[in-house]
Amino acid sequence: MRIVEMTGEHVPQIAGLEQLCFSDPWSERSIASELDNDLALWLVALEGQTAVGYVGSQTVLGETDMMNLAVHPDFRRKGIAASLVRELVQRLKDRGSRCLTLEVRASNQPAQALYTSLGFAQVGRRPNYYQHPKEDGLILRKEWEL
Repeated sequence: MRIVEMTGEHVPQIAGLEQLCFSDPWSERSIASELDNDLALWLVALEGQTAVGYVGSQTVLGETDMMNLAVHPDFRRKGIAASLVRELVQRLKDRGSRCLTLEVRASNQPAQALYTSLGFAQVGRRPNYYQHPKEDGLILRKEWEL
């Protein structure tokens, strides 16, 4: 597996992963628009030419929000998500970001365990953040020194 920055050729596969993994998926057009967004950094985990996972982020004034993280169900529990987050953090540090914040479903224990193992801590809660199904989002954050 290798991790690369998203290009236009990855967009259709990422859109497919969005459909597969999320109840409110981003459209292919929305994902493609991130290619022209100077605030965005999206990374893709590739097996050969196949996108098996990705992470998207946006940085404003040295603070980064993780937009989405997904791994194809057939490739889960192989360390791909952790590798994507670690690589994202390293590249964000190189770009001068000081922290990474994300929301995760309150019921998503596996994702919470992953983020905790990577040094994230809960800093808040957004009531009814998720709509399908309606559920609170936990706000997690990881900070670092530059």
